[in-house]
Amino acid sequence: MFFASDNSGPAHPKVMDAIMRTNEGFRFGYGADPEMNRVRSMVRDLFEAPEAAVYLVSTGTAANSIALATLTEPWQTIFCTKLSHINEDECNAPEFYSGAKLTMVADENAKMTPTTLHAAMSAEETRGVHGPQRGPVSITQITEKGTVYTLNEISALTTVAKDFGVTTQLDGARFANAIVTLGCTPAEMTWKSGIDCVCFGGTKNGLMGVEAVVFFNPKHAWEFELRRKRGAHLASKHRYLSAQMEAYLEGNLWLKLAKSANASGQRLADGLRKHNNVTFPFEPEANMMFFHAPRILHKKVQAAGAQYYVMGSLEGDDDELVLGRLVCDWSVGFDGVDVFLAALED
Repeated sequence: MFFASDNSGPAHPKVMDAIMRTNEGFRFGYGADPEMNRVRSMVRDLFEAPEAAVYLVSTGTAANSIALATLTEPWQTIFCTKLSHINEDECNAPEFYSGAKLTMVADENAKMTPTTLHAAMSAEETRGVHGPQRGPVSITQITEKGTVYTLNEISALTTVAKDFGVTTQLDGARFANAIVTLGCTPAEMTWKSGIDCVCFGGTKNGLMGVEAVVFFNPKHAWEFELRRKRGAHLASKHRYLSAQMEAYLEGNLWLKLAKSANASGQRLADGLRKHNNVTFPFEPEANMMFFHAPRILHKKVQAAGAQYYVMGSLEGDDDELVLGRLVCDWSVGFDGVDVFLAALED
């Protein structure tokens, strides 16, 4: 009953097998391995983007930060919400790599809107040389509260960005989960909706540790390569990254794993809804959810072995509502969910 995070789950056996296969013999390093050539072609096919520049790094923080640095000048500001992943969970890495600042955009249901984005962007470039200039927009999909931007919402935001002459990056640590929720294609959720760069996540969805950075305009390729090397994220034994991503893409494993995680999340949410004293501050839409429950329920399921984050102390009035977060990874399955739900009833 481990629901703390989807990055805590195991790598898929097919991924581990691929790593063992690529461990045989010798390969050129730094991305010159034949596996990477296949990955590049597979990613381009997946996104219906034959000219896209495709790169791999080992962490989501590196993917987001180096990608944004490539799109940003140090005198600019990056627009995101207070609840965005790059603001909440990157320890200022985007600022470190880019030299730029983050400007917070007001959110509704954990998402920025065209109105709030337009207002935030209009407020910048008002002080000439004394203030930051407008830089890219960063969208977290799915959001840190488990909500999902629709295709229309993404298109509306990228339209605002283009009106101001800037690019848009999609932070897709849970990209696959959003695709399952929306029932769309990767192309539809990215460049067809106006996205310029996507960080296509894998670590939270069954990989040992690799993320793809995809620029739909290849003009950014060489700068990203230089920034990746300068930022100490060009892997010498790159084949181990490539092998993971190749296994992830083969036979749409990435999509199958996300479907499993989302299905478990839906079953978990449906089970929680049966308890009148459990409420959701944000409607669960994928594999991550927040829920308010009496302290006694948190204590009960954690005593039974459930592991997840509680945003508050377990000491106090048993009837007081306390916020918790549950995340389903690909491997938890219905059995794991049902054990959790049964513990609520005991």
